[in-house]
Amino acid sequence: MRRSILAMAVALVVVGCSRPAPEMGTEIAAADAAFAKTFQERLLDAKPGDVIEIPPGRHAFDRSLSLRANGVTLRGAGMDKSVLTFKGQKAGAEGLLVNGDDFTIENLTIEDSNGDGLKISESKNITIRSVKVHWTGGPSTRNGAYGLYPVLCKNVLIEDSVAFGASDAGIYVGQSDGVIVRRSRAESNVAGIEIENTINADVYDNVATKNTGGILVFNMPGLSQQGGNIRVFNNQVIANNTDNFGAKGTPVASVPAGSGVLVNSNDDIEIFGNTIANNVTANIIISSVYSAGYKDSSRSETFDPYPENIYVHSNKLSGGGDSPDGLDLKALKVALFGLRGSFPDVLWDGYYNAQRKVGTQVRGPDICLRDVNGVVNADGPGGYKNPDKDAKRFDCELPRLPAVDLGRG
Repeated sequence: MRRSILAMAVALVVVGCSRPAPEMGTEIAAADAAFAKTFQERLLDAKPGDVIEIPPGRHAFDRSLSLRANGVTLRGAGMDKSVLTFKGQKAGAEGLLVNGDDFTIENLTIEDSNGDGLKISESKNITIRSVKVHWTGGPSTRNGAYGLYPVLCKNVLIEDSVAFGASDAGIYVGQSDGVIVRRSRAESNVAGIEIENTINADVYDNVATKNTGGILVFNMPGLSQQGGNIRVFNNQVIANNTDNFGAKGTPVASVPAGSGVLVNSNDDIEIFGNTIANNVTANIIISSVYSAGYKDSSRSETFDPYPENIYVHSNKLSGGGDSPDGLDLKALKVALFGLRGSFPDVLWDGYYNAQRKVGTQVRGPDICLRDVNGVVNADGPGGYKNPDKDAKRFDCELPRLPAVDLGRG
Protein backbone atom coordinates (compact mmCIF):
# COMPACT_ATOMS: atom_id res chain seq x y z
CA MET A 1 0.00 0.00 0.00
CA ARG A 2 1.46 3.33 -1.00
CA ARG A 3 1.81 6.13 1.55
CA SER A 4 -0.64 8.37 -0.30
CA ILE A 5 -3.32 5.72 0.06
CA LEU A 6 -2.39 5.23 3.68
CA ALA A 7 -2.78 8.94 4.30
CA MET A 8 -6.28 8.78 2.89
CA ALA A 9 -7.03 5.77 5.09
CA VAL A 10 -5.89 7.64 8.19
CA ALA A 11 -8.04 10.62 7.29
CA LEU A 12 -11.09 8.43 6.82
CA VAL A 13 -10.72 6.30 9.95
CA VAL A 14 -13.57 6.89 12.38
CA VAL A 15 -14.07 5.11 15.64
CA GLY A 16 -17.03 2.76 15.64
CA CYS A 17 -19.42 2.43 18.50
CA SER A 18 -17.73 0.38 21.20
CA ARG A 19 -20.02 -2.37 22.48
CA PRO A 20 -19.52 -4.49 25.57
CA ALA A 21 -20.37 -8.14 25.69
CA PRO A 22 -24.00 -8.66 26.82
CA GLU A 23 -23.00 -9.55 30.36
CA MET A 24 -21.06 -6.33 30.93
CA GLY A 25 -22.59 -3.56 32.99
CA THR A 26 -23.22 -0.01 31.90
CA GLU A 27 -20.12 1.32 33.67
CA ILE A 28 -17.89 -1.06 31.74
CA ALA A 29 -19.76 -0.21 28.53
CA ALA A 30 -19.05 3.47 29.04
CA ALA A 31 -15.41 2.71 29.83
CA ASP A 32 -15.05 0.64 26.64
CA ALA A 33 -16.57 3.39 24.51
CA ALA A 34 -14.23 5.93 26.06
CA PHE A 35 -11.24 3.66 25.44
CA ALA A 36 -12.18 3.10 21.79
CA LYS A 37 -12.11 6.83 21.09
CA THR A 38 -8.87 7.34 23.00
CA PHE A 39 -7.26 4.35 21.27
CA GLN A 40 -7.92 5.70 17.79
CA GLU A 41 -6.63 9.12 18.75
CA ARG A 42 -3.44 7.57 20.11
CA LEU A 43 -2.91 5.62 16.88
CA LEU A 44 -3.28 8.79 14.82
CA ASP A 45 -0.98 10.80 17.10
CA ALA A 46 1.55 8.06 17.90
CA LYS A 47 5.23 8.93 18.20
CA PRO A 48 8.35 6.71 18.24
CA GLY A 49 8.69 4.96 21.55
CA ASP A 50 4.98 4.99 22.40
CA VAL A 51 3.52 1.94 24.15
CA ILE A 52 -0.23 1.86 23.68
CA GLU A 53 -1.97 -0.42 26.18
CA ILE A 54 -5.24 -2.14 25.34
CA PRO A 55 -7.18 -3.08 28.50
CA PRO A 56 -9.27 -6.22 28.94
CA GLY A 57 -12.65 -6.13 27.24
CA ARG A 58 -14.27 -6.21 23.80
CA HIS A 59 -13.63 -2.98 21.94
CA ALA A 60 -15.81 -2.65 18.84
CA PHE A 61 -15.06 -0.61 15.70
CA ASP A 62 -17.03 -0.22 12.49
CA ARG A 63 -14.14 1.13 10.39
CA SER A 64 -10.50 0.20 9.87
CA LEU A 65 -7.79 1.34 12.25
CA SER A 66 -4.47 2.67 10.94
CA LEU A 67 -1.01 3.33 12.36
CA ARG A 68 1.80 5.06 10.45
CA ALA A 69 4.39 5.93 13.10
CA ASN A 70 7.69 4.10 13.65
CA GLY A 71 8.75 2.54 16.94
CA VAL A 72 5.30 1.86 18.41
CA THR A 73 4.17 -1.06 20.59
CA LEU A 74 0.52 -2.13 20.86
CA ARG A 75 0.06 -4.31 23.94
CA GLY A 76 -3.08 -6.02 25.14
CA ALA A 77 -3.77 -7.69 28.47
CA GLY A 78 -3.64 -11.14 26.89
CA MET A 79 -4.92 -13.12 23.94
CA ASP A 80 -8.72 -13.43 24.37
CA LYS A 81 -8.67 -10.78 27.10
CA SER A 82 -8.17 -7.68 24.94
CA VAL A 83 -10.34 -8.06 21.83
CA LEU A 84 -10.68 -5.65 18.91
CA THR A 85 -13.85 -6.70 17.12
CA PHE A 86 -14.93 -5.49 13.68
CA LYS A 87 -18.16 -7.42 13.38
CA GLY A 88 -20.53 -5.32 11.29
CA GLN A 89 -17.62 -3.27 9.90
CA LYS A 90 -18.91 -0.61 7.51
CA ALA A 91 -15.73 0.74 5.91
CA GLY A 92 -12.09 -0.16 5.40
CA ALA A 93 -10.27 -3.11 3.90
CA GLU A 94 -8.55 -4.30 7.09
CA GLY A 95 -9.03 -4.49 10.81
CA LEU A 96 -5.69 -2.85 11.57
CA LEU A 97 -3.32 -1.49 8.90
CA VAL A 98 0.25 -0.64 9.91
CA ASN A 99 2.96 1.13 7.93
CA GLY A 100 5.79 1.71 10.39
CA ASP A 101 9.20 0.29 11.27
CA ASP A 102 10.20 -1.21 14.62
CA PHE A 103 6.62 -2.20 15.35
CA THR A 104 5.47 -4.69 18.00
CA ILE A 105 1.96 -5.98 18.59
CA GLU A 106 1.26 -8.50 21.34
CA ASN A 107 -1.26 -10.11 23.66
CA LEU A 108 -4.56 -9.38 21.93
CA THR A 109 -7.21 -10.67 19.53
CA ILE A 110 -8.55 -9.18 16.29
CA GLU A 111 -11.81 -10.67 15.07
CA ASP A 112 -14.37 -10.52 12.26
CA SER A 113 -12.78 -7.87 10.04
CA ASN A 114 -14.25 -7.43 6.56
CA GLY A 115 -10.84 -7.90 4.98
CA ASP A 116 -7.44 -8.80 6.37
CA GLY A 117 -7.18 -8.93 10.14
CA LEU A 118 -3.75 -7.37 10.63
CA LYS A 119 -1.85 -6.04 7.60
CA ILE A 120 1.68 -4.64 7.92
CA SER A 121 3.12 -3.16 4.74
CA GLU A 122 6.54 -1.86 3.66
CA SER A 123 8.00 -2.00 7.15
CA LYS A 124 11.04 -3.48 8.91
CA ASN A 125 11.75 -5.00 12.31
CA ILE A 126 8.26 -6.35 12.97
CA THR A 127 7.22 -8.47 15.95
CA ILE A 128 3.83 -10.17 16.16
CA ARG A 129 3.57 -12.03 19.46
CA SER A 130 0.60 -13.80 21.04
CA VAL A 131 -1.90 -12.30 18.61
CA LYS A 132 -5.02 -14.14 17.49
CA VAL A 133 -6.95 -13.28 14.35
CA HIS A 134 -10.16 -15.16 13.69
CA TRP A 135 -13.57 -15.08 12.11
CA THR A 136 -16.13 -16.30 14.60
CA GLY A 137 -18.56 -17.75 12.04
CA GLY A 138 -16.11 -20.45 10.92
CA PRO A 139 -14.67 -21.03 7.42
CA SER A 140 -16.39 -18.93 4.77
CA THR A 141 -15.51 -17.29 1.46
CA ARG A 142 -16.99 -14.12 2.97
CA ASN A 143 -14.23 -13.98 5.60
CA GLY A 144 -11.22 -11.74 5.15
CA ALA A 145 -8.42 -13.08 3.00
CA TYR A 146 -5.50 -12.94 5.46
CA GLY A 147 -5.23 -13.16 9.21
CA LEU A 148 -1.69 -12.05 10.04
CA TYR A 149 -0.35 -10.40 6.88
CA PRO A 150 3.10 -8.78 6.74
CA VAL A 151 3.96 -7.93 3.12
CA LEU A 152 6.93 -6.15 1.57
CA CYS A 153 8.65 -6.24 4.95
CA LYS A 154 12.12 -6.97 6.28
CA ASN A 155 13.03 -8.73 9.51
CA VAL A 156 9.71 -10.25 10.63
CA LEU A 157 9.06 -12.37 13.73
CA ILE A 158 5.70 -14.06 14.27
CA GLU A 159 5.49 -16.20 17.40
CA ASP A 160 2.94 -17.79 19.74
CA SER A 161 0.07 -16.57 17.57
CA VAL A 162 -3.15 -18.06 16.23
CA ALA A 163 -5.21 -17.71 13.03
CA PHE A 164 -8.64 -19.23 12.30
CA GLY A 165 -10.96 -18.95 9.31
CA ALA A 166 -9.06 -16.86 6.74
CA SER A 167 -10.37 -17.30 3.20
CA ASP A 168 -6.81 -17.16 1.84
CA ALA A 169 -4.06 -17.65 4.44
CA GLY A 170 -4.19 -17.56 8.22
CA ILE A 171 -0.53 -16.63 8.70
CA TYR A 172 0.97 -15.13 5.54
CA VAL A 173 4.29 -13.44 4.83
CA GLY A 174 4.79 -12.15 1.29
CA GLN A 175 7.57 -10.47 -0.71
CA SER A 176 9.68 -10.12 2.41
CA ASP A 177 13.27 -10.84 3.53
CA GLY A 178 14.26 -12.36 6.86
CA VAL A 179 11.29 -14.14 8.47
CA ILE A 180 10.68 -16.44 11.43
CA VAL A 181 7.27 -18.01 12.10
CA ARG A 182 7.33 -20.17 15.22
CA ARG A 183 5.18 -21.72 17.94
CA SER A 184 1.98 -20.63 16.26
CA ARG A 185 -1.25 -22.36 15.28
CA ALA A 186 -3.17 -22.10 12.01
CA GLU A 187 -6.52 -23.87 11.85
CA SER A 188 -9.55 -23.86 9.54
CA ASN A 189 -8.05 -21.48 6.96
CA VAL A 190 -7.62 -22.20 3.26
CA ALA A 191 -3.84 -21.98 3.64
CA GLY A 192 -2.68 -22.40 7.19
CA ILE A 193 0.76 -20.82 6.96
CA GLU A 194 1.93 -19.37 3.65
CA ILE A 195 5.36 -18.01 2.78
CA GLU A 196 5.17 -16.40 -0.67
CA ASN A 197 7.91 -14.80 -2.80
CA THR A 198 9.95 -14.42 0.37
CA ILE A 199 13.69 -14.79 0.92
CA ASN A 200 15.29 -16.36 3.99
CA ALA A 201 12.53 -17.78 6.16
CA ASP A 202 12.37 -20.32 8.99
CA VAL A 203 8.98 -21.87 9.80
CA TYR A 204 9.17 -24.13 12.85
CA ASP A 205 7.42 -25.51 15.94
CA ASN A 206 4.00 -24.62 14.53
CA VAL A 207 0.73 -26.57 14.29
CA ALA A 208 -1.23 -26.52 11.03
CA THR A 209 -4.43 -28.54 11.09
CA LYS A 210 -7.94 -28.56 9.56
CA ASN A 211 -6.89 -26.14 6.81
CA THR A 212 -7.22 -26.86 3.08
CA GLY A 213 -3.42 -26.84 2.89
CA GLY A 214 -1.19 -26.89 5.95
CA ILE A 215 2.04 -25.05 5.11
CA LEU A 216 2.52 -23.47 1.67
CA VAL A 217 5.84 -22.25 0.28
CA PHE A 218 4.91 -20.41 -2.91
CA ASN A 219 6.42 -18.31 -5.66
CA MET A 220 4.00 -16.53 -7.93
CA PRO A 221 4.70 -14.55 -11.13
CA GLY A 222 4.35 -10.80 -11.40
CA LEU A 223 5.51 -9.96 -7.87
CA SER A 224 8.44 -7.87 -6.71
CA GLN A 225 10.89 -10.70 -6.04
CA GLN A 226 11.43 -14.43 -6.37
CA GLY A 227 11.68 -16.22 -3.03
CA GLY A 228 13.93 -18.99 -1.76
CA ASN A 229 16.15 -20.22 1.07
CA ILE A 230 13.30 -21.41 3.26
CA ARG A 231 13.35 -24.05 5.98
CA VAL A 232 10.18 -25.78 7.23
CA PHE A 233 10.98 -27.92 10.27
CA ASN A 234 9.68 -29.38 13.52
CA ASN A 235 6.07 -28.56 12.68
CA GLN A 236 2.92 -30.66 13.12
CA VAL A 237 1.01 -30.69 9.85
CA ILE A 238 -1.98 -32.89 10.54
CA ALA A 239 -5.25 -33.61 8.68
CA ASN A 240 -5.52 -30.48 6.55
CA ASN A 241 -8.60 -31.69 4.72
CA THR A 242 -11.07 -28.78 4.81
CA ASP A 243 -12.80 -28.12 1.49
CA ASN A 244 -11.26 -25.17 -0.32
CA PHE A 245 -13.35 -22.07 0.39
CA GLY A 246 -11.05 -19.55 -1.31
CA ALA A 247 -12.50 -17.02 -3.69
CA LYS A 248 -12.60 -18.24 -7.29
CA GLY A 249 -9.77 -16.93 -9.40
CA THR A 250 -7.30 -16.49 -6.56
CA PRO A 251 -4.13 -18.64 -6.57
CA VAL A 252 -5.06 -20.29 -3.29
CA ALA A 253 -8.34 -21.52 -4.79
CA SER A 254 -6.32 -24.10 -6.75
CA VAL A 255 -4.86 -25.72 -3.62
CA PRO A 256 -6.23 -29.27 -3.31
CA ALA A 257 -7.99 -30.05 -0.07
CA GLY A 258 -5.81 -32.50 1.80
CA SER A 259 -2.43 -30.87 1.10
CA GLY A 260 0.10 -31.11 3.93
CA VAL A 261 3.22 -29.18 2.95
CA LEU A 262 3.01 -27.70 -0.56
CA VAL A 263 6.04 -26.25 -2.37
CA ASN A 264 5.16 -24.35 -5.53
CA SER A 265 7.69 -22.91 -8.02
CA ASN A 266 10.21 -22.30 -5.26
CA ASP A 267 13.94 -23.01 -5.01
CA ASP A 268 16.27 -23.92 -2.15
CA ILE A 269 13.72 -25.37 0.27
CA GLU A 270 14.50 -27.74 3.14
CA ILE A 271 11.70 -29.70 4.86
CA PHE A 272 12.81 -31.76 7.85
CA GLY A 273 11.90 -32.93 11.34
CA ASN A 274 8.18 -32.41 10.81
CA THR A 275 5.30 -34.69 11.73
CA ILE A 276 3.11 -34.75 8.62
CA ALA A 277 0.11 -37.06 8.68
CA ASN A 278 -3.34 -37.84 7.33
CA ASN A 279 -3.52 -35.18 4.61
CA VAL A 280 -5.83 -36.92 2.14
CA THR A 281 -4.39 -35.65 -1.16
CA ALA A 282 -0.73 -35.98 -0.17
CA ASN A 283 1.43 -35.23 2.83
CA ILE A 284 3.95 -33.37 0.65
CA ILE A 285 3.29 -31.82 -2.78
CA ILE A 286 5.97 -30.32 -5.02
CA SER A 287 4.63 -28.42 -7.99
CA SER A 288 4.93 -25.67 -10.56
CA VAL A 289 2.54 -22.78 -11.20
CA TYR A 290 1.74 -24.60 -14.44
CA SER A 291 -0.35 -27.03 -12.38
CA ALA A 292 -2.48 -24.06 -11.30
CA GLY A 293 -3.24 -23.12 -14.91
CA TYR A 294 -0.52 -20.56 -15.54
CA LYS A 295 0.85 -20.47 -19.09
CA ASP A 296 4.38 -20.42 -20.48
CA SER A 297 4.35 -16.63 -20.16
CA SER A 298 4.85 -17.21 -16.44
CA ARG A 299 8.53 -17.74 -17.16
CA SER A 300 10.62 -14.57 -17.47
CA GLU A 301 14.02 -13.23 -16.54
CA THR A 302 12.74 -12.58 -13.02
CA PHE A 303 10.48 -15.60 -12.52
CA ASP A 304 11.35 -19.28 -12.77
CA PRO A 305 8.22 -21.45 -12.61
CA TYR A 306 10.06 -24.68 -11.71
CA PRO A 307 10.73 -25.97 -8.18
CA GLU A 308 14.44 -26.72 -7.78
CA ASN A 309 16.81 -27.72 -4.99
CA ILE A 310 14.12 -29.19 -2.75
CA TYR A 311 15.45 -31.35 0.10
CA VAL A 312 12.97 -33.44 2.13
CA HIS A 313 14.43 -35.56 4.92
CA SER A 314 14.06 -36.80 8.50
CA ASN A 315 10.29 -36.27 8.73
CA LYS A 316 7.71 -38.52 10.41
CA LEU A 317 5.16 -39.25 7.69
CA SER A 318 2.04 -41.37 7.98
CA GLY A 319 -1.42 -41.82 6.53
CA GLY A 320 -2.88 -39.55 3.88
CA GLY A 321 -3.10 -39.81 0.11
CA ASP A 322 -6.24 -41.96 0.21
CA SER A 323 -8.82 -39.44 -1.05
CA PRO A 324 -7.19 -36.84 -3.32
CA ASP A 325 -9.08 -33.71 -4.27
CA GLY A 326 -9.95 -33.18 -7.95
CA LEU A 327 -10.93 -35.53 -10.75
CA ASP A 328 -7.46 -35.71 -12.32
CA LEU A 329 -5.80 -36.68 -9.06
CA LYS A 330 -8.54 -39.16 -8.17
CA ALA A 331 -8.14 -40.86 -11.56
CA LEU A 332 -4.37 -40.88 -11.18
CA LYS A 333 -4.59 -42.49 -7.75
CA VAL A 334 -6.94 -45.21 -8.99
CA ALA A 335 -4.80 -45.91 -12.07
CA LEU A 336 -1.63 -46.34 -10.01
CA PHE A 337 -2.85 -47.76 -6.72
CA GLY A 338 -6.43 -48.95 -7.20
CA LEU A 339 -9.66 -47.89 -5.55
CA ARG A 340 -8.46 -48.77 -2.06
CA GLY A 341 -4.90 -47.60 -2.51
CA SER A 342 -3.25 -44.33 -1.53
CA PHE A 343 -0.72 -41.92 -2.93
CA PRO A 344 2.68 -42.22 -1.28
CA ASP A 345 4.07 -39.44 0.89
CA VAL A 346 5.30 -37.19 -1.94
CA LEU A 347 3.41 -36.07 -5.03
CA TRP A 348 5.39 -34.20 -7.72
CA ASP A 349 3.56 -32.72 -10.69
CA GLY A 350 6.47 -33.50 -13.02
CA TYR A 351 7.20 -30.03 -14.39
CA TYR A 352 10.91 -29.24 -14.64
CA ASN A 353 13.36 -27.36 -16.82
CA ALA A 354 15.09 -30.01 -18.91
CA GLN A 355 17.69 -27.46 -20.03
CA ARG A 356 18.66 -26.36 -16.53
CA LYS A 357 22.40 -26.07 -16.03
CA VAL A 358 24.45 -26.04 -12.86
CA GLY A 359 27.80 -24.78 -14.03
CA THR A 360 28.38 -26.63 -17.30
CA GLN A 361 26.30 -29.65 -16.31
CA VAL A 362 22.73 -30.07 -17.52
CA ARG A 363 20.66 -31.11 -14.47
CA GLY A 364 17.10 -31.84 -13.57
CA PRO A 365 15.20 -30.20 -10.73
CA ASP A 366 17.40 -31.62 -7.92
CA ILE A 367 14.54 -32.83 -5.76
CA CYS A 368 16.07 -35.01 -3.06
CA LEU A 369 13.90 -37.21 -0.84
CA ARG A 370 14.97 -39.21 2.20
CA ASP A 371 12.90 -41.14 4.73
CA VAL A 372 9.73 -41.03 2.63
CA ASN A 373 7.32 -43.78 1.71
CA GLY A 374 7.48 -43.36 -2.04
CA VAL A 375 6.91 -40.63 -4.60
CA VAL A 376 4.72 -40.20 -7.65
CA ASN A 377 5.68 -38.19 -10.73
CA ALA A 378 2.19 -37.23 -11.91
CA ASP A 379 3.31 -36.24 -15.44
CA GLY A 380 1.46 -32.93 -15.46
CA PRO A 381 3.22 -31.86 -18.68
CA GLY A 382 1.86 -34.98 -20.40
CA GLY A 383 -1.66 -34.54 -19.13
CA TYR A 384 -1.22 -37.19 -16.40
CA LYS A 385 -0.96 -39.90 -19.08
CA ASN A 386 2.42 -41.40 -18.17
CA PRO A 387 2.94 -41.10 -14.41
CA ASP A 388 5.61 -43.14 -12.69
CA LYS A 389 6.61 -44.30 -9.22
CA ASP A 390 10.37 -44.51 -9.74
CA ALA A 391 11.97 -43.17 -6.57
CA LYS A 392 15.60 -43.75 -7.61
CA ARG A 393 16.03 -40.37 -9.28
CA PHE A 394 15.15 -38.70 -5.96
CA ASP A 395 17.68 -40.64 -3.88
CA CYS A 396 20.13 -37.81 -3.24
CA GLU A 397 21.21 -35.20 -0.72
CA LEU A 398 21.55 -31.44 -0.88
CA PRO A 399 23.52 -29.04 1.33
CA ARG A 400 21.70 -28.01 4.48
CA LEU A 401 20.37 -24.47 4.47
CA PRO A 402 21.53 -21.94 7.07
CA ALA A 403 19.35 -20.78 9.94
CA VAL A 404 17.67 -17.38 9.70
CA ASP A 405 19.08 -14.94 12.24
CA LEU A 406 16.97 -11.87 12.99
CA GLY A 407 19.40 -10.76 15.69
CA ARG A 408 16.80 -11.08 18.47
CA GLY A 409 18.08 -14.07 20.43
